[in-house]
Amino acid sequence: MLNYIIWDISPEIFSVGPVTVRYYGLLWASSFMISYIIMKKIFLREGLTEELLDKFSMYIFIGTIAGARLGHVLFYQPGYYLSHPVEILQIWKGGLASHGGAIGILIAMYLSTKFLKRSYLWIADRIVIVVALSGFLIRMGNLMNSEIYGLPTQLPWGFVFVLNNETVPKHPTQIYEGGIALITFIFLMYAYFKTNLFKRQGFAFGLFMLIIFTDRLLIEFIKEKQVAFENNMPLDMGQILSIPFILAGAYLIYRSFIKEKKTS
Repeated sequence: MLNYIIWDISPEIFSVGPVTVRYYGLLWASSFMISYIIMKKIFLREGLTEELLDKFSMYIFIGTIAGARLGHVLFYQPGYYLSHPVEILQIWKGGLASHGGAIGILIAMYLSTKFLKRSYLWIADRIVIVVALSGFLIRMGNLMNSEIYGLPTQLPWGFVFVLNNETVPKHPTQIYEGGIALITFIFLMYAYFKTNLFKRQGFAFGLFMLIIFTDRLLIEFIKEKQVAFENNMPLDMGQILSIPFILAGAYLIYRSFIKEKKTS
């Protein structure tokens, strides 16, 4: 009996002529579609129109894609892309950084405060619900692509990524990160619709950042390095970029309780 999992799933679902549909692209698209449905319910519940949601969604979409791409270019391979600037636009070749995507979303939220006429933290508290879900779906896309996995392991759920010519089981870190994101999404959905936690402005946003980026910080210790310059670093780029988000998350949680004490 094998004490590991053979993973040899093709990243391609089907091809029609020059067009190839991949699991990763489908999961990316699904994350935006499902997020739109959930945010529509939230917007209508909060007295905002679907037209405003359409505009907001466009800002977030552009911020996510541009931020994720530029994050990868600037944080991981600046030298290469400065020498090949045309390839910056070639997103289909891979290279999206979650920290860059997070920064892009933060900027898009700030710009959205003008037409939504809601505070920054009001927007942030609600969008992290669907960002957590998107994180889960995107990590599942990484799994289907057999990418961003961990170091060798003897644990029975180790994956042998055959398509990458791997012969030893590795930590399926995509599942670890995706699982935490899914649990975070379920909790935030429950908290929004069934509890009063969202009355503490900044609490949901802070909790999301604290959980997701602490998870990222810890899992990076068992993840293979993405680029060569990280090999001699005590903390890799993903961990370094996670620290400000963790600190900000802890501060927002603390702030949400202090503000409630002052108003009670």
